[in-house]
Amino acid sequence: MTKNRLHPISEVSEILGVNKNAVYDLVNHGHLSALKLGRLKVSTFELEDFMKRNAGNDFTDLENVKPLELVAE
Repeated sequence: MTKNRLHPISEVSEILGVNKNAVYDLVNHGHLSALKLGRLKVSTFELEDFMKRNAGNDFTDLENVKPLELVAE
């Protein structure tokens, strides 16, 4: 069982491999749930759930998330 803890936005950005602004955008568009205790934080369980439920999705347009379309090169 994974230990649940709260991750600051800077840590979430490292885990997801994006910049902090992208994490704030995910939260502001309702794709990632956060809570505010001084600063915004995201739980381990929420991060894991976000990655599971969004595997294979394209987040290029946060208002129109759609399945990822792979193009063979």
